[in-house]
Amino acid sequence: MNQFYKNKKVLITGHTGFKGSWLTQILLNWGAEVVGISLKPDTTPSLFEVLGLESKIKNYFVDVRNFSEVQKIFRDEKPEIVFHLAAQPIVRVSYDDPLRTISTNTLGTAHVLQVIHELGTVKSVVIITTDKVYEDKDWLYPYRENDSLGGYDPYSASKAAADIITKSYLQSFFNPKDFKIKHNTLITIARAGNVIGGGDWAPYRLVPDIIRSIYDKKEAVEIRSPQAVRPWEHVLEPLSGYLRLGKNLYEEDTVMCQAWNFGPNDESFMCVEELAKRAVGILGSGSVNIKPDGSKHETNILKLDVTKAKTLLGWRPVLNFEQNLEYTFSWYKNYYDKKEDVVVFTNKQINNFFKN
Repeated sequence: MNQFYKNKKVLITGHTGFKGSWLTQILLNWGAEVVGISLKPDTTPSLFEVLGLESKIKNYFVDVRNFSEVQKIFRDEKPEIVFHLAAQPIVRVSYDDPLRTISTNTLGTAHVLQVIHELGTVKSVVIITTDKVYEDKDWLYPYRENDSLGGYDPYSASKAAADIITKSYLQSFFNPKDFKIKHNTLITIARAGNVIGGGDWAPYRLVPDIIRSIYDKKEAVEIRSPQAVRPWEHVLEPLSGYLRLGKNLYEEDTVMCQAWNFGPNDESFMCVEELAKRAVGILGSGSVNIKPDGSKHETNILKLDVTKAKTLLGWRPVLNFEQNLEYTFSWYKNYYDKKEDVVVFTNKQINNFFKN
């Protein structure tokens, strides 16, 4: 894929976020011309700033809810490939500010799709939603792409709505049956599991909470939902799926125009308490304090079925659970202990991952 993306003009929304920063770094390594639309980073530190990405790509610090600004950027830049990641991504924040969450995640997605529809020159579009789009049935079975969508909390509901909006545009304006007849754009939807990795400092997320507790607060890690099971995967896993989709769409594979799950192998479905205890072991300091908090709804079990991605896309998880943790916490140890230049270390992880 690195040869494919060389010299391609790629626009990423949400490029200053955790996943967006990793994606930007990968594409820069592969020689792509990257343009970003996003708000400025809202954490200190932030991976975007740590990697020095602002000086390496063309940035537009614009809210995706501003349709006229997004429209102008697309018209001026004329990207070939678009990855839409811009979102309010935190479940607990959505309880405090549901309107911002809903407007960003639904209108923001609609704005990007509408601009692409009007422009008519984008070839490949990957819309990233989440594993939280599925109706919470609290069952042991992994969710498949054709399972019903839902959303208990404002975040999950807004992402499910974004998923539905994307499908409506796909059917109405970018229907694969009409490709090369009425339009020249192919669109897909990507749903990923609980993503971990170095450089995430977002609030109300387990790994950043662990890092803050140990390195900043010097206190025990507090766990709200110790037995909640999640599909933990390193950030490079779903990004490799997004990049594969972007490539296949560009190469006019209309089979790609559907929803795709990207999650780990079965052994990486792990409860929160177990992950926290293993993290403390790897970091060599800290402790875990179980402090249940039932004030906000939390899904007890969330698993994804990735059979379709394995079968039709040729994608597979590369890392096992131990490797997911090692990649993640070795990054933080390197950063806080100042062992090696953070860009060099990040690129080593990227290169090692894509060798597999």
